Amino acid sequence: MPNIKSAKKRLRQNIVRRERNRAARSVVRNRIKTLIKQLRAGDIEAAETQFRSVCSALDRAAARKLWHKNATSRKKSRLSKLIVKVKAEKQAKS
Repeated sequence: MPNIKSAKKRLRQNIVRRERNRAARSVVRNRIKTLIKQLRAGDIEAAETQFRSVCSALDRAAARKLWHKNATSRKKSRLSKLIVKVKAEKQAKS
């Protein structure tokens, strides 16, 4: 435990920031999970709407440096590819 006044304040700030960052990361992860569930269920329209929400959340996380911008871009790209793949499979079945 810190003894110096400024170190105590720094500890309090770090705790608050850690909780805020964890909550923001959790929001993104939950949105991604929802998107994948919708794709597995075959609900393309809802998945596309959710994809826009995921992209927005990922971009915000990258701006706050919760994720690296390249990691964010990679996640968006892979999710986009997954949506296209599911769409193609659904059209092939029809």
